[in-house]
Amino acid sequence: MDVVELLPRLVMLRFPVGQAYVWRDGANAVTLVDAGPAGSGARIVEAVTALGVRPGAVRRVVLTHFHEDHAGGAAEVAALTGAEVLAHRLDAPHVRGDAPGPPPALEDWEGPLHRRALSLLPPGEYERPSTVTELSDGDVLDVGGGGHVLHVPGHTHGSIALHLPDAGVLFTGDTVAVSPVDGTLIPGVFNLDRRQLLASCARLAALDTETACFGHGDPVLTGAGGRLRAMVRAGT
Repeated sequence: MDVVELLPRLVMLRFPVGQAYVWRDGANAVTLVDAGPAGSGARIVEAVTALGVRPGAVRRVVLTHFHEDHAGGAAEVAALTGAEVLAHRLDAPHVRGDAPGPPPALEDWEGPLHRRALSLLPPGEYERPSTVTELSDGDVLDVGGGGHVLHVPGHTHGSIALHLPDAGVLFTGDTVAVSPVDGTLIPGVFNLDRRQLLASCARLAALDTETACFGHGDPVLTGAGGRLRAMVRAGT
């Protein structure tokens, strides 16, 4: 796992597949956005401790969706820190393990990429959080002066983004990604409903955003709103 400091209060944790983010509102108020795959919990806590934050300061883990590369480490982090795990009400049953998550409707070209990504994840089932706080569109969390929960379905039915208007920071989850070919922003892949996803991308592009953090690909630290709007205009 790589630890990359992006802004004074924002750190990225990069895994073999995907990434999570640490947001610090202070030494005793830390939020984790996503939690990496199974087996990541101890490494995440070590990284937080290395930042000078005690594990108990991790107050919450906000999951952008239920996929294993984002939710697999959530129960481990919660057990080690006492953090609350939060997810949209439509994805929460899959995070808890109450119901299997629906598989993506892959396009032909996505199949090999999806199989490659799965091969990099730990095999088998993973520990599930005992409780998950259910979120809805419009909820505001005590993060960054007010973290706005945005329901952005398409990648999964309960995908969310987290927007911190005061800080100009947006966490998109897998609704938006970065092309590994040329670094442009693209709508996310491996979706349940691409048409729905594109509408969600347009919603995110309308926000006033300076810094955008994605589930896959390097964050955009400045001018992210303009790049999101260019992506939507391109219609890709």
